[in-house]
Amino acid sequence: MAVEKKGMSAYEAERERTVEENKRKMEALNLRHLSAAVATCAPKTPSPMKHKRRRIIYAATPVPSPPRRSRRLAHLPEVKYADACAEVGEESERVGRWSPRRRSGSIYLAAGGPISMKARMEAASKAEELESQLDPEFPSFMKRMLHSHVVRGFWLGLPSHFCDTYLPKNDCTITLVDEKDEEFESKYLAYKKGLSGGWAGFALDHVIRDGDSTVFQLIKPTTFKVHIIRATVGDDDDEEEEAE
Repeated sequence: MAVEKKGMSAYEAERERTVEENKRKMEALNLRHLSAAVATCAPKTPSPMKHKRRRIIYAATPVPSPPRRSRRLAHLPEVKYADACAEVGEESERVGRWSPRRRSGSIYLAAGGPISMKARMEAASKAEELESQLDPEFPSFMKRMLHSHVVRGFWLGLPSHFCDTYLPKNDCTITLVDEKDEEFESKYLAYKKGLSGGWAGFALDHVIRDGDSTVFQLIKPTTFKVHIIRATVGDDDDEEEEAE
């Protein structure tokens, strides 16, 4: 037992006794010698860290592949757009209303000036007359061609009542048959009630212009016979010449 020193407070005297007691316990358990033995056995230098191998990612080399083409055009030769544009310019100078059609896949644009309102109405009237002469057994409708149908967008909305009554309720492929019985496939979107993919090819191939009118006759559940009525270009100029 430690002797309490003079001038030492009660707290310090208690702390001194606790320290002496702990020393005696360590001597009894031989902890001091054990810690020294562990220190001598332990390696003086730490083990080296394992270095991770860095993954080297090389840039992928692009592999050339042929352009994607639709199955309908897969057997046709590849289109040379630079040559097509040059031919369009030449044909536009030599041809008035309609440019010739080519089966090489090139796109030929129609030449000519704007179509007057009178020409549009005449084309629509002829289309209505043609529709009235068709077999009523096969449902049909008349559609006036607008800028969004044949120039930009190429989205052809169909009459809502016609779609609800005669066309499938789900998306499907609609076949368009022209007056020469040539067939073109087009994507019908049931929710939007119109023709999307494939209609652009039909319109460009037949050089349909803003102002023309068409008659669609449903000859089969998913097949339309398409009649095209052309609007005449230059009616306003002819009227002015007659007036003079």
